Amino acid sequence: MKPAIQAHALSKKFKTGRTFVEVLKSVDFDAAHGELTMVMGPSGSGKSTLVAALSGLLRPDTGQVTALDRDLWSLPTGKIDKFRLDHCGFIFQGFNLFASLTALQQVALVLKYTGLSGRAARDKAAEALTEVGLGHRLHYRPLQLSGGEKQRVAIARALAKEPRLLFADEPTSALDGENGQLVIRLLHRAARQHGAAVICVTHDPRLEAHADRVIHIEDGRILDDLRPVHDTAPAPVLMSAGA
Repeated sequence: MKPAIQAHALSKKFKTGRTFVEVLKSVDFDAAHGELTMVMGPSGSGKSTLVAALSGLLRPDTGQVTALDRDLWSLPTGKIDKFRLDHCGFIFQGFNLFASLTALQQVALVLKYTGLSGRAARDKAAEALTEVGLGHRLHYRPLQLSGGEKQRVAIARALAKEPRLLFADEPTSALDGENGQLVIRLLHRAARQHGAAVICVTHDPRLEAHADRVIHIEDGRILDDLRPVHDTAPAPVLMSAGA
């Protein structure tokens, strides 16, 4: 199967005082549609920098990223921004929600930027929130939601655009174990049911059980690339009102 996204020889350095720290060291990477690829490693291993380079958020010093048949970093800045808007979804550990907006408004706002009318954006936002089990929380603001619910709003916001590439950077680190497992199952469903190439950065080994592929990175280099053998299918996503 042709990769949804592929990188070759990515390198990135950051200046610290008078010295440079090499965070990525000629990394090769690829990910496929319909799969959840887990990028795992300790803090400072380069995993978040890798995802930023793959998604058009951080320009690498050297190397190439081919995303959906486009040479990403050869595009002008404005076209990279448009590519992210049209084709990419993002989920972060800090949720990145607006305090004054309801769950419905959080998701609809992003959809309006894609060109949908206000009503169409609201309808599609409600559908996405219902899919992640928040149909009863459409008009709640972040302060009225639990941590797990906030992250599910962020997932709905990302999925509502029907992205072909979905990037998640430590999406469970601010959650307890139960909500963390729920979030990762939703990401797995995004790959299987929506056909997205899902790339998830984490240092939580409990999440490996839900991955189609696990890539370990340390000191800016890929250590191994594994496909875990699962005895059973991932557990169904069950939404509780208080999660």
